[in-house]
Amino acid sequence: MKFLDQAKIFVKSGDGGAGCVSFRREKYIEFGGPNGGDGARGGDIILEAVANLNTLIDFRYQQHFKAKRGGNGMGSDKSGAKGDSIVIKVPVGTEVLAEDGETLIVDMIKPGQTYLLAKGGDGGRGNAKFKTSTNQAPRYAEPGWPGEEMWVWLRLKLIADVGLVGLPNAGKSTFLSAVSSARPKIADYPFTTLHPNLGVAWADDYEIIIADIPGLIEGAHEGVGLGDRFLKHIERCSVILHLIDGTSEDVVSAYNSIRKELELYSDKLAHKPEIIALNKCDALSDKEIRQKLKDLEKASGKKVLSISAVAQKGVSECLHEVNRFITRERRPVVEDEVEEIVIEEVKKPWSPLD
Repeated sequence: MKFLDQAKIFVKSGDGGAGCVSFRREKYIEFGGPNGGDGARGGDIILEAVANLNTLIDFRYQQHFKAKRGGNGMGSDKSGAKGDSIVIKVPVGTEVLAEDGETLIVDMIKPGQTYLLAKGGDGGRGNAKFKTSTNQAPRYAEPGWPGEEMWVWLRLKLIADVGLVGLPNAGKSTFLSAVSSARPKIADYPFTTLHPNLGVAWADDYEIIIADIPGLIEGAHEGVGLGDRFLKHIERCSVILHLIDGTSEDVVSAYNSIRKELELYSDKLAHKPEIIALNKCDALSDKEIRQKLKDLEKASGKKVLSISAVAQKGVSECLHEVNRFITRERRPVVEDEVEEIVIEEVKKPWSPLD
């Protein structure tokens, strides 16, 4: 399935049905009169957030949604049939914006959440509703009211607890595959990840949803590389896990370049809690690990973890660390539910000096 996180669609609710002009003409009925029925209301356009979707790819094949118009009124005081509404299902985390791409209409953040995007037009009244003592044979009925129509943007922001950031080839996809059952593409060249990936890990008997986004490079805010358009997928995260390639010659420069891109993108994102991890420590000597940890801690002013995602060393301690910052209500692990993706907790945290 292709990943699509932005789409523009056209929606139009149904027009209301017209009222009817009709009179009773029955044999042996002494008093006739108007008996035109009312038109029905047109169908609505309704949005619904569903949990089993994680892409907007369906909207690449259908961009126009038009609800049915209401039925016209009929004689004998019969009203028309209401127009069928259309329910548009979108992934949880979808923002709906006006055509200008900036005005937020609604943010669909909860499974099962619904929103009336376009209300159907009301039906017109039949001539029976206009009968008065001075106008006992009205020959007028209202037309139906038109429905609403608009172009809107759908913009998906993934719902995740942890956002993985780092330069290309920092080991983000390897980390995701090591702690979850996700199987992102992994290769030894930059920009292997071309779209965000989600994985579910477990720590302290609770689930952690991790989002892996394509790597950033210096100048991403100006469109260099894949740009910073995927950073929106970690805006909702509780904590950022910043992975740094331990085999890089200048780890401090690698750290600072990513921090600069986060700050240029959004102050809110730049001030999120951050866990820093020096990855690929299995390829370094003890002396190199100590020196690079010291340099990073001095530059960031934070504790830096040493891990090896490919060897699955230190990842358990890393998950426990990020779990402290997750405050949302999460479901506990069920025994034998996801046995193969549970990280076994070691009695003693792994140390690069062991």
